[in-house]
Amino acid sequence: MAFASFDRKSAAAPMNEINMVPLIDVMLVLLVIFIITAPLLTHAVKLDLPKADSRVNELKADKIEFAIDASGTRFWNGEPVSREQAAQRFAAEGRRVPQPEVHLRADESVPYRHVAQTLADAARAGLSKIGFVSEPEPPR
Repeated sequence: MAFASFDRKSAAAPMNEINMVPLIDVMLVLLVIFIITAPLLTHAVKLDLPKADSRVNELKADKIEFAIDASGTRFWNGEPVSREQAAQRFAAEGRRVPQPEVHLRADESVPYRHVAQTLADAARAGLSKIGFVSEPEPPR
């Protein structure tokens, strides 16, 4: 750094270095201001967070095997039932938590009316997990 001197020859010459002292002073003042104000800017909000367990909650939904044969006879898990009995059972199962899955297996020659009635009864009971079970065609 260049400092002023009493020499007349060097006094008239321009300074060729930047005076860094004022810049360092400003930087240190800003650093002190930042160190003092930074802890004041953090606003902590007190939260009561829920506690978590590592145990798995497995609520396995039951499944209902509902079948309709070619003559239109309905079967609830292999037991023959009428449409009214099936609707009552659907209503009872619709109130359970978790709701069971209904696996609907219908013969290919059964009129669609029986399938539609069964779907309507299950929907009226509030059952939403209904799956159609089919058998794949044998390869030719």
